[in-house]
Amino acid sequence: MTGRVLAVHRSSSHTFSKHAEDEITLVEGLGVEGDAHAGATVKHRSRVARDPSAPNLRQVHLLHAELFDELVGRDHAVFPGEMGENITTRGIDLLALAAGTVLRIGEQAQVELTGLRNPCSQIDRFQRGLMAAVLDRDAAGSLVRKAGVMAVVRKGGVVRPGDALHVQPPPQPHKALEPV
Repeated sequence: MTGRVLAVHRSSSHTFSKHAEDEITLVEGLGVEGDAHAGATVKHRSRVARDPSAPNLRQVHLLHAELFDELVGRDHAVFPGEMGENITTRGIDLLALAAGTVLRIGEQAQVELTGLRNPCSQIDRFQRGLMAAVLDRDAAGSLVRKAGVMAVVRKGGVVRPGDALHVQPPPQPHKALEPV
């Protein structure tokens, strides 16, 4: 399975949206160089309040551009970077990948998926009704979180728009992504 990087973003402060960049640098074990969420231990404010020594399983946020296509159809004009992702992708169903999947990005970078982004109330502050639009129910009635996936950096490197994404599934048995 192969996809592409559509856009890359970072923000040095804890803002909801992130700024578009020509490139970002992923640093092994830390995240996106210059991003407020980079670090070996948790950096998201709610998680720091609970346990500042917990490992950072949310070093890199990836979001599929296909969600933006869906949201526009539901009267929510949302564009890359506005939902706080570091890497906007196209062509891979990120939500269907297993925990532990490795994404090879560009020439060198590799990230390992740790879980789903659990959308929070900031989404509705950004755009009213957006929280409901990024949540759904499957045929069995289980909650489906569509706000992207989180990852840790396994191998550093530069990531640019247009870079190829290659999926390397983990060994069987696969475990579904859960919120982190």
